[in-house]
Amino acid sequence: MRTTIDITDEQRARLLELAARRGVKGFSGIVQEALDEYLKRRGARASVLREALAARGALKGRAGEALAGGGRGRRGRWGWSWRAPTYSWTT
Repeated sequence: MRTTIDITDEQRARLLELAARRGVKGFSGIVQEALDEYLKRRGARASVLREALAARGALKGRAGEALAGGGRGRRGRWGWSWRAPTYSWTT
């Protein structure tokens, strides 16, 4: 299916350069490949987020505290962020 998208001059130049390195004339295939990958990752991210939110509050006490503290450093490396659930307990 044909459609029109707006891209910058730099994006067009980079796409043409990549197409030339691949030995293809246009860059439609590259855009399709990038869009497929984006949609696949977006769907996987949404699935992980749904599962995490569904588990919210499932762990209590030290187990919950350990999990909440241990994930803080990893979230920064994932390239996306979300608020960690707040846990409260009585000792």
